[in-house]
Amino acid sequence: MKDSEGLKEARIALAREMFDVALSAVSAARCLPSHLPPPPEGRRLVLAVGKAGAAMAEVALRHSPPGTQAIILTPYGHGLPHGTFSADALLIEAGHPLPDQHGLSAAQTIREAVCDLGDRDQLLALISGGGSALLALPVEGVSLDDKRRLTRELLFCGATISQINCVRTHLSQVKGGRLAALAHPAEVVTLAFSDVPGDDPALIASGPTVADRTTLADARRVIERYRITVPDNVLAVLNDDRHATPRPGAPELARADTRIVARNRMALEAAGEAAAAAGYKPVYLGDDLEGDATELGIVHAALALHHQGKGGRWALLSGGETTVLVGNPSGSGGRNSEYMLSLAMSLDAAPGISALACDTDGIDGVGGHAGAIVDESTLARARAAGMSASGMLRENNSFSFFNALGDLVFTGPTRTNVNDFRAILIDG
Repeated sequence: MKDSEGLKEARIALAREMFDVALSAVSAARCLPSHLPPPPEGRRLVLAVGKAGAAMAEVALRHSPPGTQAIILTPYGHGLPHGTFSADALLIEAGHPLPDQHGLSAAQTIREAVCDLGDRDQLLALISGGGSALLALPVEGVSLDDKRRLTRELLFCGATISQINCVRTHLSQVKGGRLAALAHPAEVVTLAFSDVPGDDPALIASGPTVADRTTLADARRVIERYRITVPDNVLAVLNDDRHATPRPGAPELARADTRIVARNRMALEAAGEAAAAAGYKPVYLGDDLEGDATELGIVHAALALHHQGKGGRWALLSGGETTVLVGNPSGSGGRNSEYMLSLAMSLDAAPGISALACDTDGIDGVGGHAGAIVDESTLARARAAGMSASGMLRENNSFSFFNALGDLVFTGPTRTNVNDFRAILIDG
């Protein structure tokens, strides 16, 4: 029994170490310096938007000429300590995932600053996930409250992040390449941390500096698919071709260049190296997995049991972004903890298997946790505590479930964001 307990604890410790290694591999300090462009002849404006914004701006400003102006827009709690930035940098924290007045005011400030750039100037856009909610500047005829209500419905209905951003893009003055168009004729260099499956830069933070390939019709189809009721003023915008976004090849985007500098695959590969060093063979299940969190947990449990039956030691690694269909609006949890609860139920206390799933931004839905861990004792401890795993899953109460067991993972804001990280360690 002692050996079994020791192995279980070792697997959990390794899973946590792998997550730390993964986060380090996609940090701004690691990923950004080699991609920074040379300074322009004129002014450089650093615009950092998203959950990694503060860390990205700090690195970029260290490599920029003195007096470089910066506007940093990040969620509450994702900034850096007072005094980190000079007086030439404006740090603004705003609402996420629902936009708020601070985000609206920040977007107006950003719009004015970008419009002031000339042909000798450079907009250095540092974009990361979360930017779509933060950069909230609705088109004329749509209010901030309209966007908040619509965003809430999209989050609760099970829409993917790509679908949510498609709708938000076509209701914005600055998304879908519009910000780069406003900066024309300045040079626009975008360095992005990808938090979207497939690493499409147009989808990261709704692509404020990237040509948009979606259409108004695409946005309408998302609303129709999920049967979302929207007010007439919002429908009027989505039916008006004047609100179409800049397309690839648009002349106002001719001086815009985009590079993805951090992505989920980098995090998974770093974790895989740590697993291999500990004697586990890494198996990459994909860095762009989508779909329902509960269903993915069932599938991954089957894969884990299959590999266990082959013998040996395995590390199943995956990323992407699942969705949760919220049946209980008062529930507490997130997509990673919901995936883990489903995984634990499907593994049914199989010995020799431990797992961790966390969001790389450090925030997994409601509760302030990054994610959770499971092992062969999870279900037995839950029963001893008087909890029904299936009942908690039905009620979207995965946070409460793992919190009662002491199996939540807390990191606080990591100031990076490359989507979800999942690791299943198997001793055959």
